[in-house]
Amino acid sequence: MPAVAGVVLGTGAVLLEPVGRVLVGGAALLLLGMALRLAVLRPRLATVPDGIVVRTLTGRLELPWRALRVQVRETRRRGLRSRLLELDTAAGSDDAGQLVLLASWELGADPADVADALEGWRRAGGTRP
Repeated sequence: MPAVAGVVLGTGAVLLEPVGRVLVGGAALLLLGMALRLAVLRPRLATVPDGIVVRTLTGRLELPWRALRVQVRETRRRGLRSRLLELDTAAGSDDAGQLVLLASWELGADPADVADALEGWRRAGGTRP
């Protein structure tokens, strides 16, 4: 979806005056960059027997089942509700651990459904139930 919006904005930028062309063209480039990032990082989240692997722009981040907490964060701001999948490996206040927040557009599914599936895989010993 971001790619389509980026192409439409980029095409429309040609018809605008110079200032509008810069603003709309910049927005088009940001959307196209976002679409490229989404395409490169697919699949963003994968399960392995030892835990979860999260793909990032700099490589892969492995989160072991034994230290992993999975939660769904729901926030409301200005009448809008957003849900995030939170993957945390911190053992306590003195342990920084790893924190990964993933939105539904990164997961391709509702974060609550993904959290339920991850808990099912954890109970099944790291394999699909």
